[in-house]
Amino acid sequence: MAYSYWKSGKQFDTAVFDLYFRKNPFHGEFTVFAGLEECIKFVQNFKFSDSDIEYLRSVLSPSIEEEFFVYLKNLTTDELTVYAIDEGEIVFPKVPLIMIEGPLPVVQLIETPLLNLVNYASLVATNAMRFRIAANPNTTLLEFGLRRAQGPDGGLSASRYCYMGGFDGSSNVLAGKMFGIPVRGTHAHAFITSYVSLEDISIRTLTKKNSTEKVDFVDICLKWQSKLTSVIDFLADQVQPGELAAFISYAQAFPDNLVALIDTYDVIRSGLPNFCTVAMALNECGYTPKGIRLDSGDLAYQSLHVRRIYTKVAKAFDVEWFKDLIIVASNDINEDTIHSLNQQGHEINSFGIGTHLVTCQKQPALGCVFKLVEINKKARIKLSEDMEKVTIPGRKVAYRLYGCDGNALVDLINQQDEPPPSPRERTLCRHPFQESKRAYVSPASVQVLHKVYWKNGKIQQHLPTLKELRDKAMKSLQTIRQDHKRALNPTPYKVSVSSSLYTFIHQLWLDSAPIGELS
Repeated sequence: MAYSYWKSGKQFDTAVFDLYFRKNPFHGEFTVFAGLEECIKFVQNFKFSDSDIEYLRSVLSPSIEEEFFVYLKNLTTDELTVYAIDEGEIVFPKVPLIMIEGPLPVVQLIETPLLNLVNYASLVATNAMRFRIAANPNTTLLEFGLRRAQGPDGGLSASRYCYMGGFDGSSNVLAGKMFGIPVRGTHAHAFITSYVSLEDISIRTLTKKNSTEKVDFVDICLKWQSKLTSVIDFLADQVQPGELAAFISYAQAFPDNLVALIDTYDVIRSGLPNFCTVAMALNECGYTPKGIRLDSGDLAYQSLHVRRIYTKVAKAFDVEWFKDLIIVASNDINEDTIHSLNQQGHEINSFGIGTHLVTCQKQPALGCVFKLVEINKKARIKLSEDMEKVTIPGRKVAYRLYGCDGNALVDLINQQDEPPPSPRERTLCRHPFQESKRAYVSPASVQVLHKVYWKNGKIQQHLPTLKELRDKAMKSLQTIRQDHKRALNPTPYKVSVSSSLYTFIHQLWLDSAPIGELS
């Protein structure tokens, strides 16, 4: 396509393209905009290397003129201007996330990379945000998806944008290194089953906290096992000895960070008693364990039972903190699982979520599109029998109008040369295509959504850190009414156009559509 543009002399045409999506994902009514920083850095570094040119020369038709390859070699993005909504903002269908103005072939060449960078990032950030909404605000959410992600690059992107969407940490160590995401994790079932008995413990000692004194940690554990049998009602000869050995060994390695996976054999008869045994032994040595993880079974029932046992131990041995130890749940958890657990009642205060989070099983793609809306200062429109595929033509700028309570009321798209809406002034907002849907809005405040991010070959805005983007996403979410965010039958958020743009759209529609003839 770039060659065809060049050959027909259109390489000097100035085009404007909009990147947007047509429908919110996951049957919801909001989306988190993500991927902008990667887009801007791609634009910054876009060029054809000598090896790129040689490869293209080898695969394209031999009839292509050498001058075209010279054109590609000299191509830059200095003439592009990129307008965008801030990354981390809650966004809605039809509102351009990114608008690009520049030489037609150049803009078309970067279309696919930009769609790739925005589509998955925004999809998985939105998925993460939906998990965050489903969970209690105080619940810790951990992304455990690397093993199920679509390749290593997909795994890194998932970790990055799940954190931005509201998760608290990741098991992906490389993501922690690259993006500063808190790294969290526990041991696997294989760690437990690799131990058969207490004889597998090669080092029996543990150094007490803030001391040089070494004690026989295994003996202390066995002492606490004996003390606990009557308190939490278990038989010492019925717990799995290899599991106890594994917990002891893990506690010796991480005495202040013990999170024990207790469902390898039997949660109630073995896993939980063995954890309590080692936890109280750690307490005697001056350390504080973290809690347990459940990875199978009835998570609601088991979590309630675990919390009751925590409370019994806390009361029996006057260790108040014990009742507040964490309960982590994993096991193929999806958004609906969390809603169900909330309805049942549970004591889980941390979720480790992988497959359904990073693969976005409910919806595998966001469906962003990249459409030409102006060429050489002439607005262009794409028509379709499918109303949602009709484009909004011309250069434009979007505003978010807020009510007195701080909640967003409507996103309004204006033509670029229109005066912006003003606070406390009546503004007519119209549905882009349905004539009868219109309303006057008198906003308490107005936010300009689009900013210049790239111009004259330079980045024009501060690119926030990942932590700053996460904070922005959470703050933006708070401005969206609860009925727009609910999981079941959410209220659609209104995206409107100005009266002037509405008239312009429909006049251009009439001018562009062929007129039928009956005979």
